[in-house]
Amino acid sequence: MTDVLITITGIIALIAAWVILYDSNRFVVRTYTVTDDRIKKSVRAVFLTDLHNKCYGKDNERLLEAIRGQHPDFILTAGDILTARPKETAEPALRFLRQLAEEYPVYYANGNHEHRMKLHPEIYGDMAERYETALKEMGIDRLINRKALLPEYGIAVYGSEIDERYYKRLKTTEMPSDYLCSVLGQASDSMYTILLAHNPDYFPQYAAWGADLTLSGHVHGGVVRVPFWGKGLIAPSWHPFPRYDGGIFRENASVMVLSRGLGMHTVHVRLFNPAELWVIEFKRE
Repeated sequence: MTDVLITITGIIALIAAWVILYDSNRFVVRTYTVTDDRIKKSVRAVFLTDLHNKCYGKDNERLLEAIRGQHPDFILTAGDILTARPKETAEPALRFLRQLAEEYPVYYANGNHEHRMKLHPEIYGDMAERYETALKEMGIDRLINRKALLPEYGIAVYGSEIDERYYKRLKTTEMPSDYLCSVLGQASDSMYTILLAHNPDYFPQYAAWGADLTLSGHVHGGVVRVPFWGKGLIAPSWHPFPRYDGGIFRENASVMVLSRGLGMHTVHVRLFNPAELWVIEFKRE
């Protein structure tokens, strides 16, 4: 009996190792369609987040080809395209973004990694300044608690950068009801409002603020997806089985598309949890 158990355990371990290797080096394309009478004409966006310097092929050619194949009108990103780590290079992220910016308008909101580089120069040196300078030279539209209006489409894109206290581990810090208005201003009523908000934990607050569509990341799908149940195992806040782990969520009339991200950090594995590239279609109702 012991030999049988050892054999079964070994087979399960081999299967898990193969799935980890497979899922950690692939991505899937997912789509979501918006219809709204404020949208003036059909438009397509690619949404990406949490790349964390990951490369799919030389200079991310596999990922770039997948993006090109979707024929987007513009790119939306909710941050963490690089990994903030002392002495870590940002070159993989910058090479990828440089190529994107040559081909498409890019609207870029910060994640917690871009934010903490700015907040802690004593740890990261001038990494944040050099990264920001490079993005500006590429012509990337930086949405750091500001908006970009796309009147030809009837769309307003906001990018939020929330305080570091909202990323604490082991607990979720309460967000005051007026906080988002204080950093973003009032959401547009006349245009379809997209909010690039890295942390999905505050989706109810984003919806109450006035986001029609929230695009988030951060959770990496929970790292491991529990087979047959489909829930993510753990969030970066160390909360097990987080409510917001990946997929489509709704709060009254507001929708959140929560990507499982494209890369990894800290725990460099994915299990039953391939990376995601999202395509968002906007159509007039």
